[in-house]
Amino acid sequence: MQLRYVFTELRTGLRRNLSMHLAVIVTLFVSLSLAGIGILLQQEAKIARSTLGDELKILVNLCTQDDPSNSPNCGSGEVTDEQKQRIEQEIEDNPEVRSFRYVSKLEGFDNARKSGQIPDSAISGPNPVVTVEQWPQGYWVTLKDPNEADGISSALVGLDGVSGIKDQRKALGQIFGIMKVLKYGSWIGSAFLIFAALLQVTNTIRLAALARRREIAIMRLVGASTLYIALPFLLEALVTAIVGVGLAAGALAAFQYWGVERGLAEHVQFLPWVDWGDYFQSLVGFLPGIPGIVILGPLLTLVPTLLLTRKYVKV
Repeated sequence: MQLRYVFTELRTGLRRNLSMHLAVIVTLFVSLSLAGIGILLQQEAKIARSTLGDELKILVNLCTQDDPSNSPNCGSGEVTDEQKQRIEQEIEDNPEVRSFRYVSKLEGFDNARKSGQIPDSAISGPNPVVTVEQWPQGYWVTLKDPNEADGISSALVGLDGVSGIKDQRKALGQIFGIMKVLKYGSWIGSAFLIFAALLQVTNTIRLAALARRREIAIMRLVGASTLYIALPFLLEALVTAIVGVGLAAGALAAFQYWGVERGLAEHVQFLPWVDWGDYFQSLVGFLPGIPGIVILGPLLTLVPTLLLTRKYVKV
């Protein structure tokens, strides 16, 4: 196989259909950027739910040795094993509860630190203001109905060992609702643009094949294989995908740095935010059935090119 001919045809094809390739690149850039933002929002919702709970959960804080809430239920100091057993039994028997999960001191402390509830100044130095031992144990209680929590709240609020009940369902419901709208909105917009990119790839291949129909006919006569004839088209699609993915990766990096780290994370400190590890996961894919943009970009160009060149190179 003469690679010089292949790369010559690649350069000629890119120059001959420059406007079409630029259109595909721009469409890929915008659609992949929107898809990547949707993946980041999906991961952000997952992180926020694991740290703060969601509209179906309430947090039951247990008493500590020096309980700051001054709750009358904490007169005996740190919650005892007998009190915890009674609290767990009350939660388990309540008809409003679907499930519950124990939260240790260390897990609660780490969640509060990651979400910004505990400032770094309070846990640094030789004599930190807040330590793991001072942090309360608790239970995440998942409700069957987000609108029904009065029964479980009233049943637990007076039990010995219960410091307080943290109910953020209303606020968190609004936050997750906004995330859901933004996530699905970005995915819907991305889907329309991906469809437009597929149409543009189809038209580009068709125009390129028509422009080279005489060369293709000659190559057919001398016995060139379909792969040899189609290779310049595939390389054109690959170059287009690489440029589009690179631009989308840069746009996502700008969104992560300026939008999240220098924007949302500094102004909304009670929520944990996606980091650069989540950014790199959005590039390669981390959700079942949802590939990252590094995989999605080449798929959008190479797969239709492989399918359509078999038709257009048959002269």
